[in-house]
Amino acid sequence: MQEKYKIFTVLISTINRNIRRIKAEIMAEHNLKCPHVSTIYYLYVQGGMTLKELCEACNEDKGAVSRSVKSLELEGLVKKDDATEAKYKNKLFLTEKGKELGKQIVEKIDAAVDYAAHGLSNQDKQIVYACLGIISTNLEKFKITSEKGLK
Repeated sequence: MQEKYKIFTVLISTINRNIRRIKAEIMAEHNLKCPHVSTIYYLYVQGGMTLKELCEACNEDKGAVSRSVKSLELEGLVKKDDATEAKYKNKLFLTEKGKELGKQIVEKIDAAVDYAAHGLSNQDKQIVYACLGIISTNLEKFKITSEKGLK
């Protein structure tokens, strides 16, 4: 039983650590930080998005995404469409400079994902992603209560 825990947690932790390292390497070239990767990535891939949409896409809280957007604005990579008075409804877009960086980021992410899946068939990849989705959903639902034991 302990072996399953060790294998599961070590593998997930190692994958997460490697993803952070790759993000840091990509951003270091531009004097930016890891959290900026997802912001730039989703704005590049999906185009204009509100802060709320961006938070959902990045799976991050509003504060973290707001800080990321603010620093990217200061770097001249992101701009807001001020067409609406409601601040939270303004769409965010990449500037031309941001789009150039976005293209580089997408290319590096694609290369990293392809490299990570090297040796897996398309069917294997589908199974891996399906399993990760199930595991993620199950862990979201899983709760331990001291009174009722495991649920």
